[in-house]
Amino acid sequence: MPHKEQSVQDVQQFPLGQTAVVERVHAATLPYCDNQACACLVAWLNAEAARLVRPGARAIVVGCGLGYNVEELESRGYDAEGFDVSPIVVESARGRHPELSGRIFAADLLDSPTSHLSRHDLVVDVETMNFICADHRERAVFSLASLAKPHGVVVIIANRDSDGAARFGLDRDELIEMMDRHGFEPVRPPNEYDDDTAPPRARIRAAFRRR
Repeated sequence: MPHKEQSVQDVQQFPLGQTAVVERVHAATLPYCDNQACACLVAWLNAEAARLVRPGARAIVVGCGLGYNVEELESRGYDAEGFDVSPIVVESARGRHPELSGRIFAADLLDSPTSHLSRHDLVVDVETMNFICADHRERAVFSLASLAKPHGVVVIIANRDSDGAARFGLDRDELIEMMDRHGFEPVRPPNEYDDDTAPPRARIRAAFRRR
């Protein structure tokens, strides 16, 4: 396994679809050690989800990592599944959540399986956009939008600042403009805040619905 510094250099040179590179970045830099669902997603589920997407609806988590966000949605009654570009991470997620092993699979957001297009009431992305450089973001947003049903909801949670290494910051206006080009508008103004990590990270959370 290469060192973290080598992984960071690699991810800046390749799009997300280069699975071999992403495998190394997953192993070196992604925050897979929390062993719990994203707190920002949980807060949204508690405060807003029920009026937009009722339990029982079909949901998918993009870049699901070790599967904790899929588990959270499933525990709330959603028909949830998730995918990750890394087969190694998917294998680990299935081991941690054997009851979800048939619902977590390997796939590339930039080449989403046609069988999953336009089939989800809720599409969740936590930080995947931060690992996609600007040249490939438009295509990634198109893929996200394509997973949603005609009146589906897309929730995006991301860091607003770049970290100077593997992560690329995501600007509020950039996000709104990209989603608008694919027929989605914010349910309400996006939340911009600093989370409670040490040091705090500038974050954005936004829910979009197709017009």
